[in-house]
Amino acid sequence: MEEIISNFNYIIVVVLMMTGLWSMLAQSNLIKKCIGMAIFQTGIILFFISIGAKNDALIPIITEGANHSFVNPNIDKVTNPLTQILMLTAIVVGVATLGVGLALAQKVYQQHDSFDEDEILNNQTK
Repeated sequence: MEEIISNFNYIIVVVLMMTGLWSMLAQSNLIKKCIGMAIFQTGIILFFISIGAKNDALIPIITEGANHSFVNPNIDKVTNPLTQILMLTAIVVGVATLGVGLALAQKVYQQHDSFDEDEILNNQTK
């Protein structure tokens, strides 16, 4: 039970990713597919943030002004900022992707009066 509690964030990540993947694959509504994509991206971001976290870690900020050396040179106690930087970029890309997906869904709705894939395909074959 203690292992489940200590790895609870990874369980949540798997649930989020599977929910998003199911929504993208099983739903026929374009809006629900976009929401599933956003949920899946959130799961991936949470996963990378979880694996980049350290207990009792120091922030990687230089506090000595122009002197670019840490007072405590123990680099194992400093968090790696690369994970956080990449995930901030992933959040921006995710928001842009969601915006483009929703804009395309709006254009499809204006042409076919439906978000359902089956109805859209039936309208195109006519």
